[in-house]
Amino acid sequence: MPAQTETGDPLLLTPGPLTTSRSVKAAMLHDWGSRDEAFIRINAEVLARIAALAGASETHVTVPVQGSGTFAVEAMLTCFVPRDGKLLLLVNGAYGHRAAKICAYAGRAHQVLETPEDTPVDLARLDATLAGDRTITHVFVVQCETTSGILNPIAEVAAIARKHGRRLLIDAMSAFGALPLDARQIPFDAMAASSNKCLEGVPGMGFVFIRKAILEACAGNSQSLAMDLYDQQVYMEKTGQWRFTPPTHVVVALSEAIAQFEEEGGQPARLARYTLNYHTLIDGMARLGFMTFLDPAVQAPIIVTFHAPGDARYEFKAFYAAVKKHGFVIYPGKLTQVETFRVGCIGAIGPTEMEQAVQAVELALQDMGIGSGEPAI
Repeated sequence: MPAQTETGDPLLLTPGPLTTSRSVKAAMLHDWGSRDEAFIRINAEVLARIAALAGASETHVTVPVQGSGTFAVEAMLTCFVPRDGKLLLLVNGAYGHRAAKICAYAGRAHQVLETPEDTPVDLARLDATLAGDRTITHVFVVQCETTSGILNPIAEVAAIARKHGRRLLIDAMSAFGALPLDARQIPFDAMAASSNKCLEGVPGMGFVFIRKAILEACAGNSQSLAMDLYDQQVYMEKTGQWRFTPPTHVVVALSEAIAQFEEEGGQPARLARYTLNYHTLIDGMARLGFMTFLDPAVQAPIIVTFHAPGDARYEFKAFYAAVKKHGFVIYPGKLTQVETFRVGCIGAIGPTEMEQAVQAVELALQDMGIGSGEPAI
């Protein structure tokens, strides 16, 4: 019998959307008026609870934005980097490159410091670049780059940016809620995250933590009305409401997801479960011959990239379909250099589901006539 959720759907081993709990799904069975007092109260509670999770209640405001995580990242970059500013982007994957593309679209001066997809950002180069170029006003880094699953040294990046008096912007999409990131310990000016990753909500809402002391400096920076975080925050402070139609069902589902997050034990407990999922996955996949792309020392327990099997009969679409037939949805690889696929460790799943996922991969290999996941390298 293939593994599946209570709704009969396959389990999502992806970095978001991901498998949600029954009660998170059930929270979306009701309709909410966006200007209704009950929804306004839930929305305010959600934003306050999110800020507390980041240790940012005293120093930052939490500004929501409709859409995917990329919407929040674009809003952050275009609202924080003034038109005469310059952004230094630390890049070791597709999401760093996407940030550079956003800057190009928005006409923001930017410079890329790139390391290979299996290598954390280069702290020495960051230090030297900031020392040598006083025109750089902001630094951008991805905490967990889901291209590969690599973990970047956020605390060290923050310390170097602070030493040089530059403002730090963090993409914490795939990390927030699981990997430690506390505003009281890591001095960031803005951080973007979303509803459908480690908080285990559903897609449709991003949010940006903005340091209160610099909020006024964001006025007039954005070229987009819809993505103007300053305007959104000013309106929300005045009315308690979103400027434009909010994703009401997403907000209410996130309220339920946060309640479950807190009941589980918060960030440490969620990290512990994901870490157990990760070890269950890589140990099982190793028994089938698969090899991980990253060194374990830099691997976050969020999503794991595996080398594709070296067998000539392997083809990702067929492999994907076979794994899905046995109850699991995986992700294609996103690397530019070698053929890979990715398996997520996050969502409303535990080690039992990860063991079942390994069994699904084993059955998929048998379906394709492949004896081992050993790569060609």
